[in-house]
Order: sequence, then C-alpha cells, then structure tokens
Amino acid sequence: MTRVLLRILAAVLLLVASAAIGWRVLAPAEQAASAITPYPPEPTPTFGVTGRLNQAPLIVDRRLRVYAAKHQVRADGPVTARTMYTARWSFRRWPEQVSAVVASGATVVTRWSDGRLIALDARTGKVSWRADGPDAPGYAGHRTGAATVWSPPGLRLAGGAVVVTQGQDLSGYALSTGERLWSITVPAGCADGFTTEGGAYVCATGAYDAVTGRPVSGWPAGPYEPVGCVSSVCPAFRDGSGHGWLAGGAVPRRVAALDAPGSTFAAGVVVVPTDAGISAVSVDGERLWERPGLVRVLGGTPATVLLLTPSNSLEGLDARTGVLRYTYPMAYGTDDTHWKPGLYQVFDGYLAMERLSPEAPEDPASPIYYLTLDTVLVTVLPY
Repeated sequence: MTRVLLRILAAVLLLVASAAIGWRVLAPAEQAASAITPYPPEPTPTFGVTGRLNQAPLIVDRRLRVYAAKHQVRADGPVTARTMYTARWSFRRWPEQVSAVVASGATVVTRWSDGRLIALDARTGKVSWRADGPDAPGYAGHRTGAATVWSPPGLRLAGGAVVVTQGQDLSGYALSTGERLWSITVPAGCADGFTTEGGAYVCATGAYDAVTGRPVSGWPAGPYEPVGCVSSVCPAFRDGSGHGWLAGGAVPRRVAALDAPGSTFAAGVVVVPTDAGISAVSVDGERLWERPGLVRVLGGTPATVLLLTPSNSLEGLDARTGVLRYTYPMAYGTDDTHWKPGLYQVFDGYLAMERLSPEAPEDPASPIYYLTLDTVLVTVLPY
C-alpha cells in the first residue's frame, strides 16, 4: 500500500512540475537584452558587396542592422559585417508576433499583433516608449523578414510622426514620445496608403497631414500611386488621372515627365522607360541622358541613379550626365550571379537585396523560393 501511495505521489509531483514548466514556456512573456558595449561609430566602409545574411536588415543610423523574426526584433553590427553576428540587443514577446518595424534616426518602432507599439532606442535596445494601437496582422516576413522591415504593413513614417492603419482606423503618434496625436475614421480603402516627404499620409480616398490628421488641400483627385518609394517618405506620386507630382512640400508640384507609365523619381531626376532602354529627364522637362539596354531602376543616392542589369550587375550613373560612375557584380566573393532579384531596400548609402532561385515560384514559403541560406546581399554605395 505504501508503495502505491508513493507512486501516486510521484506521479502527482511530476504532473505539477510539468505544468509549471509548460506555464513558464507558454505564459505571456517579454524578454529584453540590452546592449552592454558602447554605441559603435559610423563606419567608413569600402564600397561594394560586404556581406551575405540569412535575414533582411533594416539599416539604422548607418551603424546597426535590425532584423525581425516572428516573435523577436534584434540588432547586430557593424553594417558591413560579412555575416550575421551575435545580437547586440534583442527584444522578444510571446505569444505576440512582430507585425511591422520602421526606424528613424536612432528610434526603432515595432508594431505587434496585439496592437502594441513599442519604440526601442537603437543605441541600447531599451524601450523608449509604449502605446496602444489597433490589432495588427501577424508576422508575414517569411524566412528573411524582408516584408516586415522593408514593406511594413500598416506602419508609416512622416514629418516626425508614426502613422498606424488598420481597417478604417487611422492614427498618428509622436515619433519621439509615442503620444497619440490624432485618430480618425477614414473611408474604406485607406489602410494601404503611403507617406510623402512633405509630411502627408496619402491613400486611395484622400491625403491627410501626418502630424495633425487633418485633410490637406491643394491635392489632385485620387486614387494615388507612390513613385520612387515603397510606402514611407515618398518623393513623388501619380494621381487618379495618371498625372505625376512631386511631394516634397505641403502642396504637390506638377511634373509632366512623371506621367509616363513606369517612370520613377531617383536622385532628383525622372527616369523614364523607353523602347531602347531608359532616359532621364529633369523636373522641368529637360532631356538629360539615355542609357540603352534592358535594366531595372532600383532607386538612387543623392547624385547617382542605381540600375540592376539582367546579369545582376549593379550600375551607378551620374544623375545629371548619365556617365557611369561605377559597376560591379552583385555577388559576395566567388558567388554566382545567376539568381532572380527579390525584395530590396536602398537606404542611407546601402543596398540590401534578397536573392531568389531562378525557378522561384510565387509562394515565399516554398523550399525552393530563396537561392540559398544566406540569401540577402548587403552592398555599400558610394555616397
């Protein structure tokens, strides 16, 4: 009888211990590991491809690389490191998922699936502020996290404000403090908008001041198409009639050269696709130069238009003259250049790009979607 009681007692203790362990693992939790070394200085790197990574980096303050995974945001450095290093700092929440990440200066703003907005100081990894927002989509970054940090859903920056969208709810928060500045209800179709260099949030049904939330005047009729950007701080757009405009000020400026379908704005010039290749036009309509051959316009640095050739070589052309300033293959070391370009970002003198398998299907979850394990290249651009 004693043996039976001992066995029962042991089984009960084992069950209690298992439940405690399960609760420790599965209970809602937040874990933060702050930086323990001084903030690194801005590097003076050698130009060209400097590394290959298995996750997409958000370049922050020209000093750090910030990555997003399903439940965690972390940073490493330097930006030019040839591979991913041990995290300088990290911030993890469970069971919430990372929905979107944006950064301005040394402030990294994260949005989570429960609607929480949490800003982190990039220098230390410590929380700068917290704010409540509407529920957000779950993690959709797939293996690299590129869509979460380079095309963040429902999270935009403009004019010192963070704009959050969900359904027909549109809200603005102060980037420096997290204070909610405004919140409005907008017509359906306004969730997937973009912000401009002039500080407006623009969607299919209208344009709003990012700091006040008030509708802005002097704008043409929509819906609008962002030009020269992905979703934040866009330099230009096209209106509902296909007319092009610069958006660097409070009132947009008409630029007829941007009317051409497929045209973009990079390095201060309008780049237009032609039957023979591409041509560059000033904002006043002056024809500047032509470049024959099939190329893809990636964007620009202040004085250089960036192109990607069919053989995956990067070209930098002088924005005013079209003179080739530099060219090199998008490859690390002896890597092959036979791959398909995926998502990419040009920011602060750096270009990061996913490399996809030449036979990549449409589904990023496919095991043959990415080229290799370290599928993201980072290259330093002459700035």
